[in-house]
Amino acid sequence: MKKIEYKWLVAVCFVTGLFMEILDTTIINTAIPTLTKEFDATAAGIEWVILGYLLALAVFIPASGWIGDRMGTKKTFLFALTVFTAASALCGFAQSLEQLIAFRLLQGVGGGMLTPIGTAMLYRAFPPEERARASAVLIIPTVIAPALGPLVGGAIVTNLSWRWIFYVNLPVGLFGIIFAAIVLKEHRELKSARFDAAGFVLSGAGLAGVLYALSRAPEHGWLSSQVLVTGLGGLLLLAIMVKVETTITEPMLALRLYKDRIFRNGNIAGTLSYGSFIGFYFLLPQFMQGLLGATPFRSGLATFPQAIGVITMSQFVGRWYHTIGPRRLVTFGMTMASLATLPFAFLNLNSSLVLIGFMMFVRGCFMAFCFMPIQAATYSNIDAPDTGRASAIFSAQRQTSAALGVAILATVFISRTHHGLDAGQEPSAALLSGYHWGFVGSSIIFVVGAVWSYTQIKDSDAARTMQPRPKVKVP
Repeated sequence: MKKIEYKWLVAVCFVTGLFMEILDTTIINTAIPTLTKEFDATAAGIEWVILGYLLALAVFIPASGWIGDRMGTKKTFLFALTVFTAASALCGFAQSLEQLIAFRLLQGVGGGMLTPIGTAMLYRAFPPEERARASAVLIIPTVIAPALGPLVGGAIVTNLSWRWIFYVNLPVGLFGIIFAAIVLKEHRELKSARFDAAGFVLSGAGLAGVLYALSRAPEHGWLSSQVLVTGLGGLLLLAIMVKVETTITEPMLALRLYKDRIFRNGNIAGTLSYGSFIGFYFLLPQFMQGLLGATPFRSGLATFPQAIGVITMSQFVGRWYHTIGPRRLVTFGMTMASLATLPFAFLNLNSSLVLIGFMMFVRGCFMAFCFMPIQAATYSNIDAPDTGRASAIFSAQRQTSAALGVAILATVFISRTHHGLDAGQEPSAALLSGYHWGFVGSSIIFVVGAVWSYTQIKDSDAARTMQPRPKVKVP
């Protein structure tokens, strides 16, 4: 029996952890109405079930790279996975809203470290010429988990107790803990810097402030006091953090990595593509459930084909990457994703869920041209000692891009809906107009991404990842 290569064992560990973490962030949205009723909570109170988790992520994502380098990636990954799994069980046992919020904060501690540490392990296990293959592995949980969230969440809330949206993590988490403990090798950076308290506080508080402001802006307005105070305060802290981290000898965040052109430009392209992807995912289920009368389960079925499209096409994009290069692949993907998103602006109150499912599959096929090459190219020149820090930066930027995408498209939707109501339109017509403009906004973000990718991403910068994989000689 042929022995499984270590890199694929790492991939299994990574997919298990990342899949569970991303699934949890989407599955809970379907249970919010049930939780509100269960705990007799106000809207302001129940929102902290999601916000608390988001803010805990913001604090621990930037620190994850240093923690992994210092304590060892295996220990840190197992710790994060154990904390996340245990906190999931506690969330299921919660007897009050306060307990649930506290346990969600604990979940965020584990979730904030899972993705960066897992990504670092994956890219250390795969050599530069196989980064495209590693990125294809990254795609699996990144696109399937958000698609499964509404589907699984809708089925659980409809047929079981809300507590099972947390209990569903337990078998996956226990498998991941046992498997990782057996197969993973420890990796520690011997030259890891001392703990940078200023960087930890400034990055965590700054990112938390920005994410909080982005989550509040669509509902309360971008000029509301709480958005301005937390948003501008967060940006100020991040600006101070940049000043501090670029002047000390042993910073927690390796901001010097932004000097590498492909890392910098790849992260910006990723921000645009992932922001549009998540923002669109935020609007479409609401459109299907609010205007088309679909259940959460049926709307989940309609959105799931997008994940199938991404996974299917990623297999081809991974092969083409070495000869075509990231610049043309990403530019083509962004352009076609924009065109594939635009037809959603012409949906009406009689649109078929089957049609939407087909449109989502087509959109997913083109999204594969964005995700896989961006992830492979961004890490092109990142060497093993810097992989953990690079993963922390990439994860923090991805979390911010998701919040930014939702904030922008939700703001467009709300403003256009109110404009329609003020003009005397029927509520359904005003809402339909709001969704249409939101979908157009998603398409426009992809256009910006296409222009950026064509003008800023250089294939020569990603040369290390474009080398063909060495052929195995058959005796």
